[in-house]
Amino acid sequence: MHESGQDTASFRLVCSPWCAALPFERFTPVLMLPFDPESPEGDVTFYSVMDDMAIDLRLPEVRGKVVCGASHGWLALMDEAASVTLLNPFTGGTVELPPADKNVALASFKTVAKVDGGGWVLRYTSGAAKPIQLNNMRDIFFREIVLSAPPANSGGVDCKAMAVLANSAEIAFCRPGDTAWTLIDAKLECPVTSVVYCQDRFVAIGFLGEISIFSSNADDAAPLTASPLLLLPPPAHIHQRSYLHVNGQLHLVGAILRVLDGTWYETGLQV
Repeated sequence: MHESGQDTASFRLVCSPWCAALPFERFTPVLMLPFDPESPEGDVTFYSVMDDMAIDLRLPEVRGKVVCGASHGWLALMDEAASVTLLNPFTGGTVELPPADKNVALASFKTVAKVDGGGWVLRYTSGAAKPIQLNNMRDIFFREIVLSAPPANSGGVDCKAMAVLANSAEIAFCRPGDTAWTLIDAKLECPVTSVVYCQDRFVAIGFLGEISIFSSNADDAAPLTASPLLLLPPPAHIHQRSYLHVNGQLHLVGAILRVLDGTWYETGLQV
């Protein structure tokens, strides 16, 4: 049985037992449409493809923040201070993750400094400095944050987070309750462009489609270990490659590019 997004949201909002009785994995996902982070009310619209229906919610928690990921029904939000908050838009639940810091930016070859008021400036080799605006935060710190499980489960004990950085072959890793992110080398030749969680492991995908699998050590508190995986060469006409996690399997996804009169054109997508 597939419940609609609107019915599921209404059901889960009744009380905590009803919320627990119907986890998000039980219904078809919805799309979050672009929103104005400066909106005083925090109006956000979600769209259900299956129901062809828009769901309007008022989420004041998104004001002054940019979305840098969505996993298991939770949004990862980052503000201009690089603080990271997980938000469940249907229950209003929030969980704090460690903020980004200068080491996260430095992993993407960005030199930053914190200023009074909690914001950041980007420093150039010339000595000039430029304030980092909200719409540029993902280009400096976290491009995408992926969760292994909903942070509400077991008080967040089983939840782990992995972040794709702005332009780096390293990833950032943490658990709810940590005080800082841990940087880990993905052991890929090119920058990591996306991360998925599949079969109890994080998988990092590089710019050219190569992947690295992260395994937990015997001491679960120790950093993860990255192991690059040798793959057959993907089709040459597939570009901007990524991977899609569907029912426990990874599918290669990319844009099909053709050359016409010396110019590249995107002609479709292939899985």
